[in-house]
Amino acid sequence: MASAPQSDNVVTPALPRRLLLGGAASAAAALAVGAAAPAARAAGPDGTSARWSGHRGFVTVRDGAFRLDGAPLRFGGTNCYYLHQQSHYMIDSVLDDAAAMGLPVLRAWAFADGTGKGALQPEPHRYDEDAFDSLDYAVHKAGQLGIRLVLPLVNNWPDYGGMRQYVTWFLGLEDDSYGDGVHHDRFYTERAIRDCYKAYAAHVLRRRNRYTGLRYRDDPTVMAWELANEPRCRSDRSGATLLAWAAEMSAHVKRLAPRQLVAVGDEGFYGEAGRDDYPYSDYEGTPWRKLVALPHVDYATCHLYPQGWGEHPGGKPGTDPVAWGTRWITDHVADARALGKPVVLEEFGLAIDAGRGVPDVAARDAGYAAWTRAVEEHGGAGSQFWILTSRVDDGSFYPDYDGYRVTWNNDPANPGRSTARLLADHARRMAAASGGVLG
Repeated sequence: MASAPQSDNVVTPALPRRLLLGGAASAAAALAVGAAAPAARAAGPDGTSARWSGHRGFVTVRDGAFRLDGAPLRFGGTNCYYLHQQSHYMIDSVLDDAAAMGLPVLRAWAFADGTGKGALQPEPHRYDEDAFDSLDYAVHKAGQLGIRLVLPLVNNWPDYGGMRQYVTWFLGLEDDSYGDGVHHDRFYTERAIRDCYKAYAAHVLRRRNRYTGLRYRDDPTVMAWELANEPRCRSDRSGATLLAWAAEMSAHVKRLAPRQLVAVGDEGFYGEAGRDDYPYSDYEGTPWRKLVALPHVDYATCHLYPQGWGEHPGGKPGTDPVAWGTRWITDHVADARALGKPVVLEEFGLAIDAGRGVPDVAARDAGYAAWTRAVEEHGGAGSQFWILTSRVDDGSFYPDYDGYRVTWNNDPANPGRSTARLLADHARRMAAASGGVLG
């Protein structure tokens, strides 16, 4: 989620979730002290992980649905952004928990641009092969468990460098992605920046994983590549700039990896001129329907943070964030169906905040139950809640930086235990809806 504009007809939401994550990498590194035994490999209920491992083909799209080995595929999955820079123990912990919950798809970052420990691209066109160890291991471990990965290639936000780093490298300009977007948006238009991004994508997709022996583009564990995490282009409300960039880059990635899926990775903002409801308006320059319709984009994505977008009683009196979010889901499912492509609710979250309509865990669970039910009943292809985290190297749990953390912790004292079980039950129902065929 990111901040919205303040204007006469658009509500300004709360502090962006992405800003809250800005210090997460360094904080996690500080927590990673002391040696710990590797996490045990987990098997989900009814032998879930073994069943996943039996399907090693590439996920495809046909007739507006995901397919695996010819069978329809629907899923309940998750996100864990930090796998690309953490220890094997931390990677094992998250992926084993995902397997135990029956989550067959997980989205994680495949970028880290600029200076700092663990940078995958410390300078333009230079790649640190040692830094790729964590990402290599995460793909290897996910493949062992049969979990499919969705991997974005750059960040809209400054975390892990992102588009700001590219603009600074090539133009010497400070990012203004929380302002009018003029500098930030040159990421999409400057030829040298576009060439650097394309070279990075080619390097990642072609490189050989040290643990699997496979090139990334040849590994069915990678279900999809995303062009970016939450791309926006405020300087061009028409959407033409972002659309042209996405058309060029989706064709580039699809040429490099024709057997893997491609998605834009956007939030689903509709980009409609004249709308006074921020996520449906054209303020962010993201024409969702046109992005989905691109020939090299295989499926649609949408994110859902009504509290951060001002869709709550504290931002708009009388607005219920859960009801608003349910309509957001059903609108996207219906519109994606009309475009002939699957849609995944690939990030969603409710923060416990009485002023923004969610006073306690029970209210959050009720919201998640309504949203996952909407995905199930209206034909959504998948959902991926934000965010599954697990143990760090000293055995404690990864901090709840943004208020959306879910942990698979069977301790009855864990206040989020009910949330994790609700999401695991949703994943099981989605699997049953696709004939029990997972990844």
